Amino acid sequence: MNRSELVAALADRAEVTRKDADAVLAAFAEVVGDIVSKGDEKVTIPGFLTFERTHRAARTARNPQTGEPIQIPAGYSVKVSAGSKLKEAAKGK
Repeated sequence: MNRSELVAALADRAEVTRKDADAVLAAFAEVVGDIVSKGDEKVTIPGFLTFERTHRAARTARNPQTGEPIQIPAGYSVKVSAGSKLKEAAKGK
């Protein structure tokens, strides 16, 4: 399912226009992105998803073409965890 299909499904389920559903989806993505980028708290939708920023330590890797070791600097990543209701839905229950 792509974004336009998701917007259409949300609009049908919530009985709102596609424009309104798209605006809500865009606002949701923006708010989650802002909170995660700060890194001081995580976003939790109980039973569904949790978004949080994690720190990745610096590490040594290998260039696959030359085999030469390279240093990858420390940085940040996003961890998304599925909640219990989403896990149950994925199992088909």
